[in-house]
Amino acid sequence: MSELKDRMNVDVKAALKAGDKLKTTTLRGMLAALKQVEVDSRVVLDEPTIIGILTKLTNQRRDSIAQFDAAQRTDLADKERAELKIIEAFLPSPLSPDEIEALIAESIKSTEASQIKDMGKVMNVLRPQLIGRTDIAVVSAIVKSRLTGG
Repeated sequence: MSELKDRMNVDVKAALKAGDKLKTTTLRGMLAALKQVEVDSRVVLDEPTIIGILTKLTNQRRDSIAQFDAAQRTDLADKERAELKIIEAFLPSPLSPDEIEALIAESIKSTEASQIKDMGKVMNVLRPQLIGRTDIAVVSAIVKSRLTGG
C-alpha cells in the first residue's frame, strides 16, 4: 500500500476517535475515490496516480466553492473550503514561480525544443514533476509562449 493511503487510513481512525465528522467524511470520500479507480482499472495505485486523483478532488472543491460563492451560499462554500484544506494536506507542497520557471527552462533545454511542435515533448518531461504541485494548464501556456517566442 502507498504511503499516502496509509496516512489517510491512520488519519481516518484518528478523526473517528476525535469525533471530527467533517474530517472523517472527507477522508473516507478520498479513500473511496481511490478505491473506485483501483476497482475500475484493476490496478494498485502508485503515488503519482494518487496525487493526480487528489488534485482532481481539489479542483472539484474549487469549482464548488466558486459556484456556492456566486449563489451566496457561504455555509456550503465554507464546508467545501474546509474539505479542500484537508485534501491539500496530502498533496506535495506547491511550487514557487521561480521553481516553475527553472523546471520549464530545464525541460526546454533537455528536450532541445525550439518550436511549438516540440511542446508535447516538453510537457511530457514536465508533467510528472508538476502533478499536484501547480496548475498544469498555466505551465502549458508559459511553455507555449516560450516556444512561439511570445
